[in-house]
Amino acid sequence: MGKRRNRKRTRSSPPTNNDNDNANAIASTPPTDTVPPITHEGQMPQKKFYRSRAHCNPLSFNEAFDYPPRPDLFDWTEEHYPNHPQLSDCGTDAGEFSASSAQIHPTVLDVGCGFGGLTLALSALLPEETILGLEIRSKVTEYVRLRILASRKEAMGTGASIAGCDGDGETHDAEKEDGETHDAEKDDTETDATDRDDPNDKRASHRPTHQNASVLRTNAMKYLPNHIPPRSLSKLFFCFPDPHFKKKNHPRRIVSTRLLTEYAHWLKPGEGKLYCITDVRDLHEWHVERCEEHPLFEEVTEEEMEGDECVWAMRTETE
Repeated sequence: MGKRRNRKRTRSSPPTNNDNDNANAIASTPPTDTVPPITHEGQMPQKKFYRSRAHCNPLSFNEAFDYPPRPDLFDWTEEHYPNHPQLSDCGTDAGEFSASSAQIHPTVLDVGCGFGGLTLALSALLPEETILGLEIRSKVTEYVRLRILASRKEAMGTGASIAGCDGDGETHDAEKEDGETHDAEKDDTETDATDRDDPNDKRASHRPTHQNASVLRTNAMKYLPNHIPPRSLSKLFFCFPDPHFKKKNHPRRIVSTRLLTEYAHWLKPGEGKLYCITDVRDLHEWHVERCEEHPLFEEVTEEEMEGDECVWAMRTETE
């Protein structure tokens, strides 16, 4: 026969009047002030507050993302490029402003941009292009967004020329953000691309405003077709992607035969370039092998690589 388990029962005492008074007092306490943000817009963020895991699995990443049904339904000048250099020539015609605004879209993608070092470097190297960094991690994306805003504000403080057009088509100078500028401490290993002294650097005669750079939090393996129109990219960067060492995880790699076909769909025929860099030899050989096998890609010569300033930036500015 089974044994009957004795359970110890306790009787809770009814609440006293003092207990009710305390509960009412707690419930009626007004909420405290909201916690101020770590970094205000216009301040240079500190990387230590925005650390995150180095990689994540994009195929099982289930967070929600906002994306348009079609690329032509997304206005890039509303939040990402409000003072894009191309808008300075829109004149006073509202129709001309709308037409210019519709023509602005990313032409250079830094997929998995990390902390935005290469994104800002490309903004300075390619002032005629529209640079967009793509990042899946929310904290890192916020860091890059604040870093770009701080870089724009710093450029305004040094007298760089920034102009834009309002909704009525009138040209105006971008106003400085309110509040004092606070210099944030940077990591010892972090170096701004605009502070390098190179006699062959084109940026020596052009102080970048970074109005042609922005960042977008999204999953590039899923939602890139919703943002980027076909045959519109001149350059596509993949810097130090997740190697996915296990053979069963190779389909997660950002370069594959299937994905190369999609990348060719977005690159401009005859002039679009795909840039890949990694510190893992096996992954490098994987990239070379997949690109050589694909009929829509051909390898550039060593001379072309050495003369490409974007290759130098990719090697030195990626974070």
